[in-house]
Amino acid sequence: MTAPTLIALVDCNAFYVSCECVFRPDLWHKPVGVLSNNDGCIIARNQALKALGVKMGVPLYQITQVVKQHDVQLFSANFALYGDMSARVMSLLETFAPSTEVYSIDEAFLDLTGVCPTDPSAYALNIKQTLRQQTGIPVCVGLGPTKTLAKLANFAAKKWPQTHGVVDLSCPQRRERLMRILPVHEVWGVGPRLSQRLAQLGINTVWALAQQPLQQMQMQFSVVLARTIMELNGIPCLEFTDIAPDKQSILCSRSFKRPVDNVLDVSEALAEFCSRAAQKLRAQQSTTARITVFMRTNPFQPHEPQYQCSASAQVQPGTQDTRKLIHVAKQLVRRIYKPGYRYQKCGIQLSELYSDHSPRQLDVFGVLEETQERALMACVDKINHRFPRALSIASAGLDKAWQFKPERRSKRYTTQWNELVLVK
Repeated sequence: MTAPTLIALVDCNAFYVSCECVFRPDLWHKPVGVLSNNDGCIIARNQALKALGVKMGVPLYQITQVVKQHDVQLFSANFALYGDMSARVMSLLETFAPSTEVYSIDEAFLDLTGVCPTDPSAYALNIKQTLRQQTGIPVCVGLGPTKTLAKLANFAAKKWPQTHGVVDLSCPQRRERLMRILPVHEVWGVGPRLSQRLAQLGINTVWALAQQPLQQMQMQFSVVLARTIMELNGIPCLEFTDIAPDKQSILCSRSFKRPVDNVLDVSEALAEFCSRAAQKLRAQQSTTARITVFMRTNPFQPHEPQYQCSASAQVQPGTQDTRKLIHVAKQLVRRIYKPGYRYQKCGIQLSELYSDHSPRQLDVFGVLEETQERALMACVDKINHRFPRALSIASAGLDKAWQFKPERRSKRYTTQWNELVLVK
């Protein structure tokens, strides 16, 4: 007899904040937030900070009074730390299931079909406790026969503390009770616009959506919504993949620490962005055939002259060579840059990506040149991996006046020898 499908969604609680608190345990029960790249707004907050009414994405200058009054602890984003902690969490999760699908930096689906037939909730609780013990990161676990139900179960596990962070929606009766009290916008994939359209039809709860006729909803909305309804009824429609799909485009941008009014600083910033984007491109073994450069002034300074523009260029044949991308980016900058403006942000986007293994036609000399380029870039990536800052100076110059220097960033406890935790 085939075991019933069982999917678990493991989601880290306030992941960025939890990473900080692992190395600052005195902050676990205090209001803590993490700021965006330029320390401009809140991108992560724990429950204590949420209780103070601080919303996700709120600009820092709007909550300065709350920060002072309640002694809120704020950290600049430390992505080196978060990425390494995520890798540790995901690596540990792989020991609990034969198949694991990493959904995001702090979420993963586990295929537990046939793994824990007697007591899935106890198995999920063991996952939760093991992760807390070995990584320090608190998580919640949602269980269900489909990905959509596992997502819904995880939401319930986070919302109600009495669940102890584990909810199993395998039972149809328990599923119905939860669906009847949850608004439809809590369903995975049902955004604000879609929920408004559903509300106009009187579909306000998850249960109401689950009872809709499939063919009618597919004709009126989309096949995606029809599949969501099937998943809510326990019929798996979303494939389980061990390997995350390659990105269809790669974006790298950042706001400057201060407005930039010269083309040299903009070019240096874009050179570094090209270097980062190219490294991501090579990591997923892809090649790009188009690069887009964009820049803009600060729209929140209406008294200043405003300007924004973008330009794209085909790269034929496609490339993953950092040098070629920087060369094209600088040409595009010279095309769209206008003096007399104070630029607040710029970035690059790589699109028209295709796999290195895709069939394509090259001439003899092209094959030789590409082979040499790939060997050089592989060497560059090895050096960057061992000495993360070694080549950033070479790519973008010595004096990065444009670059924001985070004042609140914690130490990179797990990736830098000179920033390891000191035990006294």
